[in-house]
Amino acid sequence: MLNYKLLTPGPLTTTDTVKKEMLFDHCTWDDDYKKITLSIREKLLKLAHVSEPEYTAVLMQGSGTFGVESVITSVIGDEDKLLIAANGAYGQRMADIAAHARIPYTIYNEEYNKVPSAEKIAEILEKDPKITHVSMVHSETTSGILNDIAAVAKVVKAAGKIFIVDAMSSFGGVDIPVGDLGIDFIISSANKCIQGVPGFSFIICRKDKLMESKGKARSLSLDLYDQWETMNKDGKWRFTSPTHVVLAFAQALREMEAEGGISARAARYARNNRLLIEKMGEMGIRPYIDGSNQGPIITTFFYPDHHNFSFQEMYQYIKDRGYAIYPGKVTDADTFRIGNIGEIYEEDIVKVCDIIRSFFEKHGCLDGDKALSCAG
Repeated sequence: MLNYKLLTPGPLTTTDTVKKEMLFDHCTWDDDYKKITLSIREKLLKLAHVSEPEYTAVLMQGSGTFGVESVITSVIGDEDKLLIAANGAYGQRMADIAAHARIPYTIYNEEYNKVPSAEKIAEILEKDPKITHVSMVHSETTSGILNDIAAVAKVVKAAGKIFIVDAMSSFGGVDIPVGDLGIDFIISSANKCIQGVPGFSFIICRKDKLMESKGKARSLSLDLYDQWETMNKDGKWRFTSPTHVVLAFAQALREMEAEGGISARAARYARNNRLLIEKMGEMGIRPYIDGSNQGPIITTFFYPDHHNFSFQEMYQYIKDRGYAIYPGKVTDADTFRIGNIGEIYEEDIVKVCDIIRSFFEKHGCLDGDKALSCAG
């Protein structure tokens, strides 16, 4: 099997030591295993700069979307109303979840290259007193933009609303003072910046708001309160847990601590991102998001003007040489995306940019030392 590194927003390239943990078969009823779950929950709270009894952490089987759906369908009652601030596919996915669950909601759509405005959100909340909850994505990997959750949190809390944040691709890679911001529910996944493997999501909750959700869930398996109630006793999951994934995640947390925690990891991701933009800029390729809002997780780039190749051709050329990148997800422009997270370092960024340069030269996109003419 061809081995290659993932320059994606997750699943991402993990260490051999994380993968090795999955060679052990653990019993879900074993006290040692349940202690691992309890330890993970405790460490997640520390990463969020919160602690018991004000906050608690819940692990939920499934991908990150399962975690988002668990929160939305568990904590928003029939008489409540959700405001979704969306500037990408994952904000839109929250609307899909609400629509499927028949949850009353309204959506504030912003352009994909702009952050949702806290001022506009404040206006919407003032005009519609029925709104009880506000949700948004922190790192919107559709474009790579990093939304200003601090500014939004300020107006949401001033209005007395409950704030839900999808921090799927940012938690652990961007420092988020959850308690200081007043975030009530923040969701992420095992296979993102903590550098585990896919299999479960996790939710850090303000405990009083979680208690208020008892009996509101529209799903049995995604009932956030019931999951917490069972797990909080001794670490036992309600239904079969992804044991191998849990063991890998526990190791990933240890490796994150050894690296220097969120600050060290965030610095590495930021260096990767700056170098990537610099190297792509040398070829005349510019990012879709401007510098002030560009996040360190993944970067969307415009194609060169008049390109004569498909994304699949470029993807396969790069993959054959050891790396995988992402297709674009922006509807109004021809783009591709390159991630900076996972077990990726500056030498990987240099290598992949050299491969991309070689591909462009092969297809006649580079003219000597002249920069590319870029779409946009």
